[in-house]
Amino acid sequence: MPHGTKPASGAGADTVEEADERRCLGIVERAYRGALEKQFFDELYLSVEMHRQLGGLDLLLRGQAVCYAAASATVPELRFGKATVTTLSDHRRDLVTLLENGVRVLAEESSLAAYLPGGAARLTPGVVPVADGELAPRWPDYRLVFFI
Repeated sequence: MPHGTKPASGAGADTVEEADERRCLGIVERAYRGALEKQFFDELYLSVEMHRQLGGLDLLLRGQAVCYAAASATVPELRFGKATVTTLSDHRRDLVTLLENGVRVLAEESSLAAYLPGGAARLTPGVVPVADGELAPRWPDYRLVFFI
């Protein structure tokens, strides 16, 4: 991809768009592993707010965080003795909310290969796979780059 361009959002996004100087890049490397503690706020919820408040966000999923983008992800129940918790976070639903709000969600290919059996074929529609290191040369095109 040429310098100064970014992947277009949407399924099958082989095209590129001109860089938008207002957009920011958020990078998520670690999947949230808590369940009961989290109930209402995590990095995906934060990303929705950052997109809204900062005027645009591209979100790069790396490492185990690519599992957030699994199209077939389900939320299991959690049992403690006779008690069952059914209010656990649904990261796939949160990721779809990001996409619906205009966040460009990208997933690093080596992480897909390592942590998501089936790789890019199992991604939620709208999530764009990117080669490792593809975005690093374009960091100066973003208004802000931060790790979430």
